[in-house]
Amino acid sequence: MADPVADQAGWGQLPQRGRVELRGYVESVTYPAASAAPVFGAMLAPDVAPPGGRKQRVQRVRLRWIGQRKVPGVDAGTWLRCTGLLTLDGESPVMYDPRYEILEMEEDHA
Repeated sequence: MADPVADQAGWGQLPQRGRVELRGYVESVTYPAASAAPVFGAMLAPDVAPPGGRKQRVQRVRLRWIGQRKVPGVDAGTWLRCTGLLTLDGESPVMYDPRYEILEMEEDHA
């Protein structure tokens, strides 16, 4: 049975390719080395891991901003709404240069 909260946030049925809108929590960010090509990365998950960790594997999407060493407002712990083209990098879903909106933390996110 489908999870209505996941569907509402865009996580219900992620396509292998195509335009999607996702709402999620930035679990981690990756800064490029000074000598590397400027590509800022963030890992987006549908929600915050509960105390003690997750019991089941959850779908995550890697966000990558080409030509950026830092993206304003995107840090671990931030809630985002992202829109862009989803594709696969190996077997992992990735969205390059997504449009994003920083969301306020709400009671239902905690």
